[in-house]
Amino acid sequence: MRCPFCRHLEDKVVDSREAREGDAIRRRRECLSCGKRFTSYERVEEAPILIVKKDGRREPFDKNKLLKGMMAACQKRPVRLTLLEELVGDIHSRILEQPDREIHSITLGEMAMDGLKAIDSVAYVRFASVYREFKDLSEFVKSIESLVGDVKESRRGAQATPEQATEQKPDKPPPLKAPVSKVSPQQPLFPGEVVAPVPKKRK
Repeated sequence: MRCPFCRHLEDKVVDSREAREGDAIRRRRECLSCGKRFTSYERVEEAPILIVKKDGRREPFDKNKLLKGMMAACQKRPVRLTLLEELVGDIHSRILEQPDREIHSITLGEMAMDGLKAIDSVAYVRFASVYREFKDLSEFVKSIESLVGDVKESRRGAQATPEQATEQKPDKPPPLKAPVSKVSPQQPLFPGEVVAPVPKKRK
């Protein structure tokens, strides 16, 4: 492979490993002329996936373009980049499982929105506002209301069942009282003990 530094054609592979998504082999190469190292990727040649736009145009599916759109929707949100990369990889895998190599842009957008809805609701609304192209404010409000309803429904499912919520805890038994022994003031407590007489009160 041609060295990007000195343009020499001979090199040696010093390290090979699988890329993060498993769809490529990453190789570190060292030029035999200048000694500098560079990276190359080997991927399986696949039939291109075409995105059918709303106006009928077709363009190749670009994972980086989809990832950038999701990153823009998640700007200033607590969403890790690895989550978005995994979501894009999952969408790509689902497209490859389909027999048709063409997918409509609306279908692709719905797949992305479904994934973002499970990650971050604000990012979902941002992404939906671009892909769905709301004609007026009422459509946008309906989308937000639908999202709020989904969130409430998921929270209800996470709570306890009505039977568990209404189940009463068993009543605690009343605290036991220590028995109080009644001892006559003139009764000796121990054998051989002399009890002093109690003076009588004068009436």
